[in-house]
Amino acid sequence: MTPTIATDQIDRIVSNQHQDPFAVLGHHRIERNGAPVWVIRAYQPDAEAVTVVDADNHREYPMAAVHHPHFFECVVEDAPHLFSYKLKIRDHSGDRLISDPYFFKSPLLTDFDCHLFGEGTHYQIYEKLGAHPTTLEGVAGVNFAVWAPNARNVSVLGDFNTWDGRKHQMRRGPSGIWELFIPDVPLGAAYKYEVKSPQGHIYEKSDPYGFQQEIRPKTASIVADLTYPWQDRAWLERRSHTDPLTQAISVYEVHLGSWMHGSMDTPPAHGYPAVAAADLKPGARFLTYRELADKLVPYVRDLGFTHIELMPIAEHPFDGSWGYQVTGYYAATSRYGTPQDFMYFVDTCHQNNIGVIVDWVPAHFPKDGHGLSFFDGTFLYEHADPRIGEHREWGTKVFNYGRNEVKNFLIANVLFWFDKYHIDGIRVDAVASMIYRDYARKPGEWLPNQYGGRENLEAIELFRHLHSILFTYYPGALSIAEESTAWPMVTWPAYSGGLGFNLKWNMGWMHDMLDYFSMDPWFRQFHHNNVTFSIWYAFSENFMLALSHDEVVHGKSPMPGKMPGDTWQKFANQRCLYGYMFTHPGKKTLFMGMEFGQWREWNVWGDLEWHLFQHDIHRGLHAFIGDANRLLRQESALFEVDFSQDGFHWIECNDNRNSVISFIRYSKDRTTMAVVVCNFTPIPHSAYRIGVPAEGFYREVLNSDATCYGGSGLGNLGGKQSQAWGMHGLPYSLEVTVPPLAVVVFRHEPSAAQPTE
Repeated sequence: MTPTIATDQIDRIVSNQHQDPFAVLGHHRIERNGAPVWVIRAYQPDAEAVTVVDADNHREYPMAAVHHPHFFECVVEDAPHLFSYKLKIRDHSGDRLISDPYFFKSPLLTDFDCHLFGEGTHYQIYEKLGAHPTTLEGVAGVNFAVWAPNARNVSVLGDFNTWDGRKHQMRRGPSGIWELFIPDVPLGAAYKYEVKSPQGHIYEKSDPYGFQQEIRPKTASIVADLTYPWQDRAWLERRSHTDPLTQAISVYEVHLGSWMHGSMDTPPAHGYPAVAAADLKPGARFLTYRELADKLVPYVRDLGFTHIELMPIAEHPFDGSWGYQVTGYYAATSRYGTPQDFMYFVDTCHQNNIGVIVDWVPAHFPKDGHGLSFFDGTFLYEHADPRIGEHREWGTKVFNYGRNEVKNFLIANVLFWFDKYHIDGIRVDAVASMIYRDYARKPGEWLPNQYGGRENLEAIELFRHLHSILFTYYPGALSIAEESTAWPMVTWPAYSGGLGFNLKWNMGWMHDMLDYFSMDPWFRQFHHNNVTFSIWYAFSENFMLALSHDEVVHGKSPMPGKMPGDTWQKFANQRCLYGYMFTHPGKKTLFMGMEFGQWREWNVWGDLEWHLFQHDIHRGLHAFIGDANRLLRQESALFEVDFSQDGFHWIECNDNRNSVISFIRYSKDRTTMAVVVCNFTPIPHSAYRIGVPAEGFYREVLNSDATCYGGSGLGNLGGKQSQAWGMHGLPYSLEVTVPPLAVVVFRHEPSAAQPTE
């Protein structure tokens, strides 16, 4: 039979080199013998015979092989109008009936979609790119779309086509987006893209916009549906009308895979397969998102934390990266369950009045072959020049922040997590590595910007663009920078020249405090500036005081190990440090295990030392953290004015001889205040006098030396009445007992009388 199309067109289909297979395959109206007829063409590798089936009219039209044994076509002369047809394929396994993917001619991405994506402003591009279950003309299937502008060809591989790139060749559209609707692909189907470079090299890639991936070490994407019956409308409504900077924020930082393990002998109750945790703990498995919702959420709620921060839960191939080398930016890791399982976790948090912050990693991505690296055979997501395109220290690639489509990928990714998973904030990792071109690079190993400077102007613009959109779409959201330098205006709005974050980790405070607390208390008098210096700059940014995972790994020692003295002093020092942290201006973050004084450094392969709860000293520290969190949430003076000098007043900051400081925290309207006294030595003071601004009773509301926390029990018998004896430039004073290695907090009660015995 003579083909109805040029044989070179058939050859391009057979060799998978055609950028518009729809021009050849599927149905076409042509002229034959002066009359219009329909011709239907199909390329079916390995097929023995193919038949066009008109189910509506109960007719079949055998197709003939033309030019190539697996390229088939038939001419239908008696059908004035196109009919809905299927293809009956006969191969070694028998007959099967399929819908023809090349029947559906119209692309689902519009020219406007492509235009917005090309200018970097398609903020819901994840609704178009990726794999989306769709019904077209009554036929259910999945629409696949991927950006690969420099690829010679792209095909969809999957369970549904025996991973054969010849069977589902995609069409190249505007902006280099390849698209194909494949009928009858079910939810849960594994797939990849077969991407051919301009030179013809083949790369099998997971979907950059894929919503789910296989459990490592497998790397295919999975067709997923992101619907879920959310029950958190009241939470989201309240969040949208709340300024988080005026609220109490106390964050519990968690690595889900090492907080607590289950046993492989007891599979998850919710039907998800057990995933082995690590070789260092034989028989251990990860808890699922749903199990963590049942165990972790009540634990955090009872401790009084306001938020859970999750170390990266976007899909990553290597457990040892802690999640910071991401390959699936739009996929919640399958280690712990399905997308709906993670939604259940977030929903449970919200129903327990706990916000969810997710670590986001736009600074770099790994070189894994299935990921973003060299995606279409060119430097697509990354820079080609290694002086700006690689972090050699980490062995990773750097995003090309100046490319609109890459910028769109990242900005839409943040909005995606807020949209689909209802998260409440992001903590952006390694900001300094993004905004400095010479970060961790020697002279000659980095490329200056267009003005000769070391600032990464494209990354700066990315942050400003992101935050201008994020806070518009999601008022009340948090965006927290881990920025380890003195870059100015990190938390200032983008319109004023800032980066637009609303919080920044205070790395200076963290280093000063850990250095200070590692000293023998006798030497602290010579380093008093360590505990007071932070107030000099505390209000230049919106700071979060963070004691994070980075401080208890890589030989840095766990928190008790950092502290001098015997066990009692080590735990008294920890309570003192945390007490100062909870009363110092700024929001708070504490890494898991610190709340009960884990003796071992954090190990991503293990879990926390839960057996330590059998010891009173650990239970005492745990109880102190719970009470400190509750006090923080109850006392408006401790959180309403965290970012202005108006909320803070030194009483005495120069008593380095005793290593004692005292200060006042005020509420926004200054009607309430908390007086804080910190003693950083093991020497108690029984009649220590401090000035106070107002007459009244000062109730002791927190004392880290209380016996219930493992302390010595020194205190102020419920509080102290002010005396009309001015001191420290204030009209009244208190004579207080200052316990050893302790923080004491007093609440001012103007009308209260001293309690009777």
